[in-house]
Amino acid sequence: MPKPARTRILTVSNQKGGVGKTTTTVNLAAALAAAGLNVMVIDIDPQGNASTALGVEHHAEVESIYDVLINDLPLKEVVAPCTDVPNLVCAPATIHLAGAEIELVSLVAREQRLRRAIEVYAREREKAGLPRLDYIFIDCPPSLGLLTVNAFVAAQEVLIPIQCEYYALEGLSQLLKNIDMIQKHLNADLVVSTILLTMYDGRTNLAAQVAAEVRQHFPEQVLSAVVPRSVRISEAPSYQQTVITYDPNSSGALSYQEAAAEIAERAR
Repeated sequence: MPKPARTRILTVSNQKGGVGKTTTTVNLAAALAAAGLNVMVIDIDPQGNASTALGVEHHAEVESIYDVLINDLPLKEVVAPCTDVPNLVCAPATIHLAGAEIELVSLVAREQRLRRAIEVYAREREKAGLPRLDYIFIDCPPSLGLLTVNAFVAAQEVLIPIQCEYYALEGLSQLLKNIDMIQKHLNADLVVSTILLTMYDGRTNLAAQVAAEVRQHFPEQVLSAVVPRSVRISEAPSYQQTVITYDPNSSGALSYQEAAAEIAERAR
């Protein structure tokens, strides 16, 4: 897959829960890393599911992205390698993040903290002679609080996973309004670059209708790859793996590889 000209930072967001945000984050990251690119996942969801899927420790005693955001700990102190996929590292989330929304309120430059931490980390990698990161994926909680705002301010692109279900488009307009607000006040460079249709069931008319409607509204952003409903995708996290390593020939793994290739091609 082609290397981007500079580090691409993508925030994976949708305030609707259960649409496959974490699954999309870890599997796209693993697919790109498996293709030889340098990738980092930043888990800012207090549930820490992305950290689990990548096999990275995230119990309460582990230093995590919470310490980076609240205590100014350098990002390099918390980044851990993903054992199954070379070139993939993860900044884990711990349960402490659950209170971070409240703690961030009183901090100076509260919306910029993640962005600054990433900038410092990039400089430190360069100084240490490490290769530049090609992709950073930020996995957000299903809400639009200060953690998600930090992710939007740190990123250049938003990737929105949309479930092929009736309610899919309802929350989308609110999400786009919030992104618009971030663009106006905090990060003028932010764009919704990618929309990925997830949990697609080709046997139902509803899935086809939702997919057609999303493509009609966002012809430029929607990837042609769609992620099917797949038992393998659901099983992989229980083995602390992504579906890319758990069952690389499954329909779920192949669709995420296809989506990753499409995202990489768009970098050109």
